[in-house]
Amino acid sequence: MSRPRPRPRRATGPARLVAFNKPMNVLSQFTDDGHWPGLGRLLDLPGLYPAGRLDRDSEGLLLLTNDGALQARLTSPKHEISKTYLAQVEGESDAAALAALTRGVTLKDGPTRPAEVARIDPPDLWPREPPVRARKTVPDAWLRLTIREGRNRQVRRMTAHVGLPCLRLVRWSVGALHLDDLTPGLWREVDPNAPFG
Repeated sequence: MSRPRPRPRRATGPARLVAFNKPMNVLSQFTDDGHWPGLGRLLDLPGLYPAGRLDRDSEGLLLLTNDGALQARLTSPKHEISKTYLAQVEGESDAAALAALTRGVTLKDGPTRPAEVARIDPPDLWPREPPVRARKTVPDAWLRLTIREGRNRQVRRMTAHVGLPCLRLVRWSVGALHLDDLTPGLWREVDPNAPFG
């Protein structure tokens, strides 16, 4: 079990916002948990804390800040900040499954908000370690999903609910901030006043 993440109350010095491409099998906390490494193995950014989280087995854009108000704005569902994911799923992503995701599905913790969903060509991403091992007899597909809430393992649970288990999940953007050419394990400073609508 991971430790609770500290929440910054106010920025110490100017507000900072960092975009980090979190690799697979790294926790969204600075400390290790005995099984998996934390962010502290890759980042030396004192005073910054994750604004939200990515599951250990997910990759992609993780934002870190020293500003508690900005952290709250980025993570609170009431602000409806969009988060876009690229998901490799197992199975045929037929029109019925995509329509269900677009309407929203009912999970154990209640109905999800509608998502924006499209089938896409396989994106040009960095190789995943370890590589994805899909079953040879089952097709797979890539989806782009945009949600405006952030429940625990939400995208994985949504795709599984419609019969499309997630094989690989990459968060590509939060609001207007994108990974672009940021490769796994690297970070860059971004404007803390960037639009997040």
